[in-house]
Amino acid sequence: MPSPLIECVPNFSEGRNAATIEALRLALTSVPGVRLLDVQADAAHNRSVFTFVAPPDASVEAALAAMRVATVRIDLSRHTGEHPRMGATDVVPFVPVRDVTMDDCVALARRLAERAAAELQIPVYLYAKAATRPERERLPDIRKGEFEGLRERIGRDPAADPDVGPRRIHPTAGATAIGARPFLVAFNIYLDTGDVAIAKDIAKRIRTSSGGLPAVQASGFEVEGKAQVSMNLLDIDVTSPATVFAAVDAAARQRGVAVLKSEVVGLVPQRAVLGAGAAFLKLPDPEVHLLEPKIRAAEGPTLDGWLEELAAGTPAPGGGSAASLAGALAGALVGMVARLTVGRKAYAAVQQRAAEILAEAEALRAQLRRLVDDDAAAYAKVSAAYRLPKDDPRRTRAADEALVGAAHTPLAMARGAARLVALAQEIGTIGNRNAHSDALVAEALARAALAGAVENVRVNVQSLSEPGLGKSLLGEAEQLENAAGKM
Repeated sequence: MPSPLIECVPNFSEGRNAATIEALRLALTSVPGVRLLDVQADAAHNRSVFTFVAPPDASVEAALAAMRVATVRIDLSRHTGEHPRMGATDVVPFVPVRDVTMDDCVALARRLAERAAAELQIPVYLYAKAATRPERERLPDIRKGEFEGLRERIGRDPAADPDVGPRRIHPTAGATAIGARPFLVAFNIYLDTGDVAIAKDIAKRIRTSSGGLPAVQASGFEVEGKAQVSMNLLDIDVTSPATVFAAVDAAARQRGVAVLKSEVVGLVPQRAVLGAGAAFLKLPDPEVHLLEPKIRAAEGPTLDGWLEELAAGTPAPGGGSAASLAGALAGALVGMVARLTVGRKAYAAVQQRAAEILAEAEALRAQLRRLVDDDAAAYAKVSAAYRLPKDDPRRTRAADEALVGAAHTPLAMARGAARLVALAQEIGTIGNRNAHSDALVAEALARAALAGAVENVRVNVQSLSEPGLGKSLLGEAEQLENAAGKM
């Protein structure tokens, strides 16, 4: 069964320093189970938005790890940018994705708040569904006055007291809002004018707090010389991006201004874009006509589904496919270490060779991935031959031909795996030292793939009516295994 899954979208007050953004990325991805889906950094807003999914406990650990980095590396007393902000880690929302409830997300928000406040000495405000009082449900209400204003109020004005943590602003990291909410879409529309007053006027007209569209927060900014209506769509099932775009477009036209473009910051549920296209085309059933989902369905199961098939009480997929998958994983890891080496000044002397290893590893990875399926297909041909009646004169010849074909597939695996043993050793020697353990794992996987492939060649050859038919295949496989053993 799929595990429970949380989406977390931490926003950090840094959109210009590439080293800090990379450090935040590494902090998030250092936690097992975290899958980073998107990173968007905006220099004008001086803000970065990370979107990741993870099991519930891992989501808290990852968010806290990134908060530690932000607290050390981001100084709000020196920060400038278009976007309102009150903290180095400005906001951390938890969103239910799969097999979790909003109450679960509220509990995660409060757990992170307690730990961050205690460890980092940052005042924390709980917002949205995690809010402890009505006036803190809306993020703009909490962030009003931003870092500088909150610095003057906290500790003096009881209304500014945090929900968790010290009653004083952190001198450089400010304060953080942590909450739980449904999917939110950060949606910006650029106008073909530099007059920010028009954007502010349109924002006031459409936002909920001014009597406009429901579940919409909006402000006007100047970004790179153009007026921008910047919005948070709090519930796209209440007010969709298509509805908002139409409203802004109409308001802009009334003022003699055209819309230049729109942008989504972070990720957006598929139904938001589908809904916009369907509304424009007046198409009632867009999902039925989508090509890519049909292709994905036809391509076969997910990794989890494939593992279920492997564990089932059927002979295919079996050991040969598993060996090939181990080889493909080895190729992926060799490619990863090579990518962590290419372009790094410290490894300038080995750039060309690292690039060559990367190209070869990628080709081997693709080949071994194909062989995962080819092995199961080869076994199916052997089974079909054995299903012929025993007194059928074609049976022995058909079985031998199928077995020879089935031996060729793991032999191809063995060739690829043996080569990956050598590549893993080489990139482990010359490549990025921080990824040395990854190269060792790649080598171990390649050796496992090689051993499994050779065993599958041996089994198929020994099953031939005349083993001599496959003698050369087995000989080559064993030679590859012996050579790899001497490396």
